[in-house]
Amino acid sequence: MKKTKRMVSILVVVIMVLMLAACNSGGGSGSGSSTTGPILIGHTVALTGASALWGQSERNALEMEIDRINAAGGVLGRQLKLISYDNQTLPAEAVNVANRLVEDGVTVVIGPAQSGTARASSYVYEENKIPMVATTATNELVTVPEGATEPLEFIFRTCFIDPYQGAVAAVFALNDLGTKKAGILQDVGSDYSTFLAKNFTDRYVAGGGTIVAHESFRSEELEYKAQLAKIKDSGAEVLFIPTQQKEAGLAMKQAAELGMSMYYLGGDGWGSVELVELGGAATEGSFFVDLASLEDPVLAEWAKQYTDKFGINPVMPNPVMAVDALRGLVAAMEATKSTDGTAIAKWFSTCKDVPVLSGKLTMDPNTHNPIGKAAVINTVKNGEFVFYAGIPSAI
Repeated sequence: MKKTKRMVSILVVVIMVLMLAACNSGGGSGSGSSTTGPILIGHTVALTGASALWGQSERNALEMEIDRINAAGGVLGRQLKLISYDNQTLPAEAVNVANRLVEDGVTVVIGPAQSGTARASSYVYEENKIPMVATTATNELVTVPEGATEPLEFIFRTCFIDPYQGAVAAVFALNDLGTKKAGILQDVGSDYSTFLAKNFTDRYVAGGGTIVAHESFRSEELEYKAQLAKIKDSGAEVLFIPTQQKEAGLAMKQAAELGMSMYYLGGDGWGSVELVELGGAATEGSFFVDLASLEDPVLAEWAKQYTDKFGINPVMPNPVMAVDALRGLVAAMEATKSTDGTAIAKWFSTCKDVPVLSGKLTMDPNTHNPIGKAAVINTVKNGEFVFYAGIPSAI
């Protein structure tokens, strides 16, 4: 009897060891260092709140792109799997999401879209040697922190930066609109607004223009008539409003109520239907710099596939920047034949003319920003955003 019990005990131990080995054999969620199972693609994005439209469109585009890649055989003989978490556009929540993605064992991360969430969470990915490619985070400090002389090793982006779009707006105001006097209405509580205003000013003045009025307000303030009255009296021919869509729409509506007549110009923060919903007819004929346009012939076939699949148009420009990031990262994995974060980041930092959705991606190793990133100028026509002009390379 004792012998039988001993044999049963041994048998139980053997079974437990075999079960434990099976559990640790790679049959779970996988990890960046695993060589079996799916390659996990992390996605940190706003799926709720004011930025949800862009975030949901990013997720849709990535899912569609991953389906395409998997149908063609995947990457390195493995399928891709998207893990997408809602960062709520909150820096603290973006850090929580980053820690979750690290724990999940993702190989790379796409996003965040906003500069604040990108800067807050970038150090989690940097510490864990996981390449992060931001989509529309345009603040220049995302990849090269303040005071640093080199970029973070694992942090990149596929969009242009604020100094570039501020310069694009200034050159457009000078050359295309033919203005010589500009006014600025700036949100001093926003880094985005501050950077755009500064770089617009520098380029506009360098090009022979004059800033005749520079007025400001603080975030969450929604009444601007006192500032606008001063801009009206200054003789400005163009008003640069480097804010998000809400403030810009309300500012143009209030300007119309004051009888102001001039060009209105902004950055990529304007790219939401809320601009027209809040500003109404006052937004008609206004212009803004953006990263991509649905009317770009390069994107026509992809946009049709997206619309056919999801029943709505992609909310530009986020989905395009997200797909650019994924295609660039896939190219890095295939070139290095590896899912190792260090190998991917090293290759990605010096990549040149990589085919992506918006064209070709070349990375500056000194900043981890794309070189010569195309920009577009959109205008509001009949209440819709319409492509006006393309800026094919850096100016």
